[in-house]
Amino acid sequence: MTAAPEAVELGRGRLTVRWPDAVVEWPASRLRAACRCGDCRSLRLAGRAPTGEGAELAGAEPVGQYALQLVFRDGHDRGIYPWELLRAG
Repeated sequence: MTAAPEAVELGRGRLTVRWPDAVVEWPASRLRAACRCGDCRSLRLAGRAPTGEGAELAGAEPVGQYALQLVFRDGHDRGIYPWELLRAG
């Protein structure tokens, strides 16, 4: 399991994750398109995956010691993004 980062910085269009040896930036659109919640997975299976186009971040909350739950301005708030995924960039 990947340890938590040193810092997480949230901007409307970007999430910046600071690790001891690296900084990884994620565009909000890419995070929204990569959402792993059940609804988004079902959409992918049906061939209607979210594109993430126009996505903006509104908030982020830690989930235990292993992940971040992101909130998007469109109201979507079910995706949990493990540190391992956020580290990979």
